[in-house]
Amino acid sequence: MTEYWWIYVLCVLLGAVLTVAWMRRARRRREEAFVPMDDLEGHDFEYYCADLLRANGFEGVRVTKGSGDFGADILAEKDGVTYAVQCKIYSSPIGVFAVQQAVAGREYYHRMVAAVMTNQYYTRAAEEAADRMLVLLWDRDDLARMESFAGKV
Repeated sequence: MTEYWWIYVLCVLLGAVLTVAWMRRARRRREEAFVPMDDLEGHDFEYYCADLLRANGFEGVRVTKGSGDFGADILAEKDGVTYAVQCKIYSSPIGVFAVQQAVAGREYYHRMVAAVMTNQYYTRAAEEAADRMLVLLWDRDDLARMESFAGKV
């Protein structure tokens, strides 16, 4: 038994290395899977988006009233350009209706640009409508970039 002690030590070291690798991988998965915006309710998501806009250089950022907002949840300005922003927190892709709401908000509040911010992605129809109606679409990847940029400000 004493002549094979090195096998025991090797097995213990290998086990330790595998355990550390597994723990790092599990932690990385938890970090990637957790996105705070997905846990928010509708009005809280609007404030989250407003904070992202502020942190990314937008000024005069204002969250409109909860209901009867005429298609704009947030009003903001950046570099002399005014924005009407519709926020959508859903568990499925965002369709054309959100784009239509943003256009209505742009017109109602006399803003230059309409935009939609979401924790999801957009349907192809929503993307086509946004192209035709000149609406900016910010999906979950864009919000993550805004958030990472905001952390550096």
